[in-house]
Amino acid sequence: MSGHANSLKAIFLALGANFAIFVAKLFAAFVTGSGAMMAEAVHSLADCGNQGLLLLGIRQAKRPPSDEFPLGWGRALYFWSFLVAILLFSVGGMFSIYEGIHKLTHPEPLKWPWLALGVLVFGIVVEGISLRGCLQEVNKARGDQDLWTWFRETRSSELLVIFGEDLAALVGLCLATFAIGTTMLTGNLMFDAGGTIAIGVLLIVVAVLVAIEVKALLIGQGVEPRRRDELMSFLKNRPEVAEVLNLITLQMGPDVMVAVKARMQPTANLIDAINTVEAAMKAEFGDVRWSFFEPDNAD
Repeated sequence: MSGHANSLKAIFLALGANFAIFVAKLFAAFVTGSGAMMAEAVHSLADCGNQGLLLLGIRQAKRPPSDEFPLGWGRALYFWSFLVAILLFSVGGMFSIYEGIHKLTHPEPLKWPWLALGVLVFGIVVEGISLRGCLQEVNKARGDQDLWTWFRETRSSELLVIFGEDLAALVGLCLATFAIGTTMLTGNLMFDAGGTIAIGVLLIVVAVLVAIEVKALLIGQGVEPRRRDELMSFLKNRPEVAEVLNLITLQMGPDVMVAVKARMQPTANLIDAINTVEAAMKAEFGDVRWSFFEPDNAD
């Protein structure tokens, strides 16, 4: 449901695609002198580094709990995801805008523009394959949600970042293709510079949207609303529970902490009843790692 199990495939697919595209773009940028192509090359290189950071975050998130970190390292993944958003903003977006402004003030004629177009078409195909693979994993996680709702509510920060990167990369490639193609047709180098600036603005917008969502996870979000509703429904339907007084959840990377305050049905063995509910909850919701259950008469 959370999509964490679906993320590794999408990350490796994006990493392979971005590295292949980076090599092709960099070669074409040096040959043609295109600012839009250079911006795209830097963008692809930044994406490669970003995916490496996400893999590092996933590895750190698997560290076991300790006395110093009693709820584990799951939220380390959010730190690295937030850092990726910052890098996408600075290395990708700001550099592209700088390169575009430089081309506006110091225009240089394009060399071998057909080579640039060929590389961009290659990039569009490869990035399209990567985005398609990412969307397959996103669709598994989002169920019947629309994409925007999933983007706003998902707790899988790494899948969120990969989706944002892949989408920005594909749109950026299309912008660069349009910019170079228009420059070739008109001979006006301002189109190449304008395309470079447009790519930078696109990357900044995507980076800000991703950062806003990951920031909420860093602060301490609960599980997705639909997941919380499922938990609440499960608890209310348990025969041992008379009334759920309060339910608190906390997303910890791939794992979830749940705290329940409930009025229990009269029983001779309250501890056994609570243990039964907790065991059933963890069996039903595999991502629930920590459970704290408090019987009470009022919240």
